[in-house]
Amino acid sequence: MPWPFTGTGGAPPVRPSIMAVLNVTPDSFSDGGKYLEPAAAVRRAKELIAQGADVLDVGGESTRPGADPVSEEEELRRVVPVIRAIAQATRAPISIDTMKSGVARAAVEAGARIVNDVSAGLADPRMLPTVAELRAGTEGADLHVVLMHRQGDPKTMQVAPIYDDPVEEVKQHLLERAEAALAAGIPKDRIALDPGIGFGKRLPHNLALLGRLGELRSLGYPVLVGASRKSFIGHITGAEDERDWLAEERRGEPSERIGGTAAAVVFAAREGVEILRVHDVAVMREAVLVTRAIVEGCS
Repeated sequence: MPWPFTGTGGAPPVRPSIMAVLNVTPDSFSDGGKYLEPAAAVRRAKELIAQGADVLDVGGESTRPGADPVSEEEELRRVVPVIRAIAQATRAPISIDTMKSGVARAAVEAGARIVNDVSAGLADPRMLPTVAELRAGTEGADLHVVLMHRQGDPKTMQVAPIYDDPVEEVKQHLLERAEAALAAGIPKDRIALDPGIGFGKRLPHNLALLGRLGELRSLGYPVLVGASRKSFIGHITGAEDERDWLAEERRGEPSERIGGTAAAVVFAAREGVEILRVHDVAVMREAVLVTRAIVEGCS
């Protein structure tokens, strides 16, 4: 199944595909601690599908700024039972948000069909060969991979990110990682690229990447944009101070950033991106539908 994925049996699918965030972590910046148990995760998965999610993105390690890494054993303990339960209870394509090849393998064996790696295969040199190997097996015949750009790691990435031209540098990095995926044996139509909004980027960098999405799409791969509830929205509105990137108690509540998220989603949809990773599925799906109707009505 090539990108973009079709709907999962809830609302009719829209383009771009809606990838819903479903974290099974105690410390993710927006929904940490809510869906740790498989039963709770399955209930949430069904809600997201009914709201119009095309893909469910399950993560067991927080990658928010300042987050500490977790062991492979702990990440496996968090994600595998949840993915298995969701795969048994729904027909939704499941994405595993991980940087570890061992977690990717176990997740695919449990039912995942997408590996979403925020390090683009750099954190674990076995990741891209593992994805290619899994594709050759029965479980992974339709396996996809998302390769994301980031500068630094979650613990330190927002300290002092520096770019001469963030768009050109992100484009070059993603092209290099896509070529590495191709060399590992992953077909081009199974690769998507993510500019990594908020990952080692300050406000001007994020705005440049969002404003020049057409240049990223010119690389010839589907583009995923994950701007949902990101802190740059609060920096634009003045609700938050960008200098306090680690001061959680002084941040606005992520769930309050829905309006800014919708604006970013509408712009990305207008620019033709193929996948939108979001928390608030129903609202963002509606925003995409209205955007498409306006564009089509004017064409």
